[in-house]
Amino acid sequence: IRVLIVKLADRYHNMQTLEHVPEHKRRRIALETLEIYAPIADRLGMGKMKRDLEDLAFPFVDSDAAVHTAEMRKSKTQETEDGLAKVRKELGKELAKKGLKSFRSDIRMKGLWSLHKKLERKNDDISLIHDIAALRIVVPTIEDCYSSLGIVHALYKPLPGKFKDYIAFPKPNGYQSLHTTVVTPEAGIVEIQIRTEAMHQHAMF
Repeated sequence: IRVLIVKLADRYHNMQTLEHVPEHKRRRIALETLEIYAPIADRLGMGKMKRDLEDLAFPFVDSDAAVHTAEMRKSKTQETEDGLAKVRKELGKELAKKGLKSFRSDIRMKGLWSLHKKLERKNDDISLIHDIAALRIVVPTIEDCYSSLGIVHALYKPLPGKFKDYIAFPKPNGYQSLHTTVVTPEAGIVEIQIRTEAMHQHAMF
């Protein structure tokens, strides 16, 4: 495992300076990163490393698609950013009111490569993608996760079939979290992720 982590760190550094590599080698290295190194990072539960490697490689694999995806994400983010900030504030007040005071929240942006692959599956219709920006809630215990989920669903109407319990049923790489998609008056359809601090550290490793 330690050897793999060193190799991933080395590849991450190489990808940060890929523009200095001879042009005929760039695409091969970028494809290798997408097809080998990013999946290894994912299998090890290194979510941030996986996303960073993918997004560093993307422009060298398909520059036009990378620009297009970035523009689409920017336009969608501008639409929902203010609304998400309001949802975050409103939900924070409700959690505190219900006695959940030891929590924190932030807004997570979907990686460009991940968004590109999802756009391909949705025929480039960004209106069908609801997790470009997600609200993440980090709480102390597993019990707090499920309590928070109940508060979220009492406050906002959940979309049928859009709830995933990765705590009871972790992903193969060990990822754990509750994912629910709800309808909010401030930001429209929003994905909310709820996890403990330990789960968050594992996911962001």
